[in-house]
Formats: sequence, structure tokens, C-alpha cells
Amino acid sequence: MSAVTIAHPRRPWRRTAASALTYAVLTVIAAVYIFPFLIQVATSFKTDAEAATNALSLLPQTWTTAAYERLFLRSDFPLWFRNSVIVTVVVTAGRVLIDSMAGYALARLRFTGRSLVFAGLVAVMAVPNVVLLIPKFLVIKQVGIYNSFAGLIIPLLADAAGIFIMKNFFESIPASVEEAARMDGAGTFRVYWSIVLPMARPALVTIVILSFQGSWNELSHFIVASQDPQLVTLTKGVAQLASGALSQGTQYPLKLAAAAIMTIPVAVLFFVFQRRIMNQSSGAVKE
Repeated sequence: MSAVTIAHPRRPWRRTAASALTYAVLTVIAAVYIFPFLIQVATSFKTDAEAATNALSLLPQTWTTAAYERLFLRSDFPLWFRNSVIVTVVVTAGRVLIDSMAGYALARLRFTGRSLVFAGLVAVMAVPNVVLLIPKFLVIKQVGIYNSFAGLIIPLLADAAGIFIMKNFFESIPASVEEAARMDGAGTFRVYWSIVLPMARPALVTIVILSFQGSWNELSHFIVASQDPQLVTLTKGVAQLASGALSQGTQYPLKLAAAAIMTIPVAVLFFVFQRRIMNQSSGAVKE
């Protein structure tokens, strides 16, 4: 009994030590991931000379907004930003509609070749995007949408991974909900639009975030789809900055200022909707 009494008080201490060690390790990991971003933001407010000589400092000796002024007032950065917003908004809206419709068709509709279509979808997900760049370029040229917003947008409107996510989510919704709606006279599209789609809100939020992030950060497709300077997007423009497009020298503040601005829309969208990513749907119907 005495041995048990002596060992018992040590358990909370061991549990506390384990928790402290876990939090310490997680803090170090978080710092490793966050530190480059902090350097990016801090360097964007430095002078070119200070950025080259004291790159790892988080507190600039001389605070300056010269990099941001040059981006917005003496470069095509506003044009790049506008093009990226147009492409991203249209692609995100299109993917949400097309991916959800295709996912619902694969999950609920019975048609010849359904399994073959799904197998092809999985196969497309396994193909690296870089392999498809040349065929994509040839198709865009042949169709006649090269050097146009249509060429930037249309090939990105459907996404195999998004269709896969929507199909799996629709299959988790009880079929009795749709059967009741059909008994009331609702057609297939009405069931999809008014009954099933509102229940798939968590999956839709996931598709919105993934589509927004993917189209906002897309680069390889924009390289092969257009060479018009008026259709340059942020990723393509910042890549040009990284190669020294505006002037000679390192241009670290200019490049990192552009990269910092690029991260803002995606970060805001993620933090706003992160709690709703693939949560369980509410209002499930009991069988």
C-alpha cells in the first residue's frame, strides 16, 4: 500500500512533463514553418542593401515601403493582380458547379460505362500535370483560344480531385432524402440542386478553398496558354520578377513584397473557412 501511495503523486508530474515536451516540439515545428514567412514580410520593408547584407533580420533597421510603391505605381503588378482575380473567381465558381454535378452523377445516376468513367477519373488523378502540358497547349491552339481569357480559364474548370471528393460525399448522404423528394415529383436536377447540394456544404467549402488556392497559385498552365503581356497573372509576373525583369540586382524586397501580397487572399480564405472543411453534414436523416 505504501508503494502505491508513493508512486501515485508522480503520475500527474509525468503527464505534465509529457504535455510540456509535446507542446515544445510543436512550437519548434511551427517556428520552423513560420520563420521563412516572417523573413519574407520583414525583408519586403527593407532597403535593397540591407536585404542583401542582413537577410535574416526580422526588424529592418530602416523601414521603407519603396518595394510596395514600386509594385503598385511603377510596374504591371495591378494588371497581374486583376487577371489573377478574374481567372480565380471564374475557375472557382465553375469548378464548384461542374465538380458537384459530375460527383452527383457518379454517385447516384446509373448509366452505361459509369465504372469506366470513374476508373478514368482516378487514372487522371495519377498523371502528373507536367505530362499534360504539351497536349494541353496543342488543344488550346487547335480550338483557337490561345492568348485569351478563355484559354486561361476553360481548361481549369473541371478538376478530377474535386469530382472525387464530391462523389464520396454524396454517397454518404442517405438515399431516403432523394427518394422522398422524387415521390413529391422532383426531377433529377431539382433533387440535386434543392435537396442534396445544400447538404453538401462542407464538401463545397473544401472545393472552394482547394479550387481558389489551386487556380490562384497555378503557373505551368498559364505559361502554355498565353504569351500576351496583358494576360499575365500574378504567378507568372512574380516569376518574371524573380528572374530580374524590372531591373538589375537582387531586388529581394521587391520580390518578397509581391510574394507576401500573393499569400493574403489564400490565407484569408483558409482562415475564414477552415472550421468548415469537410465537417460532418448536419441534418442527417435517420434510416
